[in-house]
Amino acid sequence: MSNLAVKAVNQYQSADNSSIVYDDPHELILRLMNGAIERIAQARGAMQYGKVTQKGEFLGKAISIIGGLEGCLDHTQEGTLSTNLSDLYHYMIISLTQANIEDDIAKLNEISSLLLEIKSAWEQIPDQRQQAGA
Repeated sequence: MSNLAVKAVNQYQSADNSSIVYDDPHELILRLMNGAIERIAQARGAMQYGKVTQKGEFLGKAISIIGGLEGCLDHTQEGTLSTNLSDLYHYMIISLTQANIEDDIAKLNEISSLLLEIKSAWEQIPDQRQQAGA
């Protein structure tokens, strides 16, 4: 596991207080995505209530988790898909940074939507594996 992925797991665990099983990479990625989505939702709430410190902390954790997701990409195995995801993760990090500076809830919503789309696609992978094996 890359250093970025380990850092992302640590950020997720520090906010979630749950144990993460390292044996299932698919489950790990889903948990990281959920963690990023949750931190963005928490940042949105902090932003709405004017809690600047908490907003920054939650967005910092979300950015670390997304950086970890980017670090999990295997560019040798996945070709164009991994490059596109890497670019998208970089866009998310920049957008979350801008959202923090500008108190822009619309940017938080956009990034949450993007993560939910990726997560939805990722959730389909086990079903595809089972169908291929049948």
